[in-house]
Amino acid sequence: MTGTSGKRRAAVLGSPIAHSLSPVLHRAAYEELGLTDWSYDRFEIDEEALPGFLARLGPEWAGLSLTMPLKRAVIPLLDAVSDTAAAVEAVNTVVCTEDGRRTGDNTDIPGMVAALRERGVEQVDSAAILGAGATASSALAALSRVCTGEVVAYVRSEARAAEMRRWGERTGVDVRTADWSEAHRALHAPLVVATTPAGTTDALAAAVPERPATLFDVLYDPWPTALAARWFAYGGAVVGGLDLLVHQAVLQVEQMTGRSPAPLKAMRRAGEQALAAR
Repeated sequence: MTGTSGKRRAAVLGSPIAHSLSPVLHRAAYEELGLTDWSYDRFEIDEEALPGFLARLGPEWAGLSLTMPLKRAVIPLLDAVSDTAAAVEAVNTVVCTEDGRRTGDNTDIPGMVAALRERGVEQVDSAAILGAGATASSALAALSRVCTGEVVAYVRSEARAAEMRRWGERTGVDVRTADWSEAHRALHAPLVVATTPAGTTDALAAAVPERPATLFDVLYDPWPTALAARWFAYGGAVVGGLDLLVHQAVLQVEQMTGRSPAPLKAMRRAGEQALAAR
């Protein structure tokens, strides 16, 4: 849809949701594309409220962005799910048609790949992941397209280790797990993907090697993280959470509006300005 058939709506859902930059990014895209009859909102929705919210959507709805804790909860409520989303059991994008059909996809995975390629990382022969949550499974799926060899995941428990090995099998990645106490070893990998909450990797900053390769830190607020700041100071390449957020949002805009390419530069600029104002 291009908005020629009247008002069109989209929104981001999650809990908590007040911090989300998605409205800033999508609205910037609509403005750049001239989609004056499109709107994009945010709604505080948890797993319990999700079915009722979806049931009330009218034909004006073009799509939804989903954040935690809804990425897995939405799957049984959809008519179809892409192979990409099914591989990691996580949907962050729902495209709605006027006849009420809803299809789920995951733009985090291709968004990660695009963010890496933008910084010149096309392929690596090994990689490391810090953490084992939902973002780590998407990172593994992205690495299946970028990394030709082993991925070492640094985790805090055997349960998390087993989960990462299972995701490796599902995404076709050779995963080896190691205890978090050895996480400093990850920093010597050609590509390090940090998927942990704010503050978790701060203690690792002192262990950054003199000539680091590439760090992909999925956080964007606060930014830079202590790890990213030290990495950048030592001359390493840094891909940040805003890079991921913008690239996955570009794909969402293209799917929901049918317009391509989405305005990457305008969306990034809007995101940077919104973060600077916080």
